[in-house]
Parts: sequence; structure tokens; C-alpha cells
Amino acid sequence: VDLDRMTMSPSTDGWGSHGGYCGPAVKPIALNMVAEIARDAQTAGLPISGIGGITTWRDAAEYIALGCGTVQVCTAAMVYGFKIVQDMCDGLSNFMDDHGYATLDDFKGQAVPTVKDWKNLNLNHIEKAVINQDSCIQCGRCHVVCEDTSHQAITFTKEGGVRKFEINDAECVGCNLCVSICPVPECITMRALEPGEVDVRTGKKVTGEYANWTTHPNNPQRVAAAALT
Repeated sequence: VDLDRMTMSPSTDGWGSHGGYCGPAVKPIALNMVAEIARDAQTAGLPISGIGGITTWRDAAEYIALGCGTVQVCTAAMVYGFKIVQDMCDGLSNFMDDHGYATLDDFKGQAVPTVKDWKNLNLNHIEKAVINQDSCIQCGRCHVVCEDTSHQAITFTKEGGVRKFEINDAECVGCNLCVSICPVPECITMRALEPGEVDVRTGKKVTGEYANWTTHPNNPQRVAAAALT
């Protein structure tokens, strides 16, 4: 909206409307749809061409890993020109060489078996974030997002003029927000608690037993654990 004129922008003859939805924001939605097609018994094995928010070679590789045999690019080409496609091809080729993949079929659909419905995720699996102090650039983004919008589980101190950010395991719920926001690859990782360890946040010992939302005590429609197959 043009706030000075109080009209839609862009506009045609002073009038605006709403069009399609494209670009990076579509990618999570499209990846979900691709994964659902690839793992559904009635559609598994059908040829899939992925489209939606593909801007880099990594985006293309993610679609292929979830079962796509081809991918389509529109918005990125409109923004960067057709050269972006060659950049994607080069990056994808380097990725395949690094992982020993000779053809796309070598990794097509390899990630599909790791997808399941949210209700079936293991709620007894406990993870804690870990910050690698050697690679941390002290930007503080993890602290800000955790402090303001999550669980206040990242402490901030300053020693000798050096900023330091550390995880408070007693508050960390393993939400992965800090991992997703950190600009340094592998600086923040998640560590899974082993059976027998105590989660200092809850004071409960990790059992290693599987349990999901269908059996959770907060679920009014829960079923007995024994009924799980």
C-alpha cells in the first residue's frame, strides 16, 4: 500500500488487486506438499516436479531429496535473470560430487522416510542447544530471539570486553529457534539427551521410551500407550 496516496501499489489506473503467492515464502508449503505426495501410498512413485521458492542449488536439492525428479524456477529467474539457473546447476553438481552421487536418482527421495505426521513425533526425545564458543561471532541474535520470543534460555555476559552467550539447560526446551537464526553454520547445534540423563528443566530422567501426542496426558483424545503399533 502506498501510504502517502493511500492506494494499492502497484496499481492499474489507480486500482489494485491481489495476485498469486510466490517466492521463498512458498517453499515450506510446497516442500510439505511434495513430501505428502511422495509418502502417500496412493501417489508414491508418481513423477513429481517441484516448484515454489527455489532460489539456490540447496533449495533444488531439498526438493529432489523429498522425491522430485525435476524442479521449476520462476521468481528467482525474474529477480536475478536466467544466469541464476546455471549457478544452481553448478552448486548442485558440486554437492553431488562431494557426496558421491553420480545421478539425481542417487539421492532422489532419500529424505522421505524421515517425514511423519506431527502427532507421531517422539515427545520423549529431549534435546538441548549447544553453542560452539570458538566459532561464535558474538552477534547476539540467538540471545535476542530467545529472550524476547522464546524461553529465555540463552544467557549474556561480558568478560574483558568480550561478549559471551551460553545455553541455560534449565530453561532450554530444544525448540531449534537459535539454530535457525544463527548466521554461522554449525555454530549452534542440538545435543540429544541419552537415556538415563536427567533433564534439568523438568527434573525427569530420560527413559528412551517412545511416546507421542496421541498418548500425551494433555490430549483429551489420547489413547493408551499399549494401543500404539
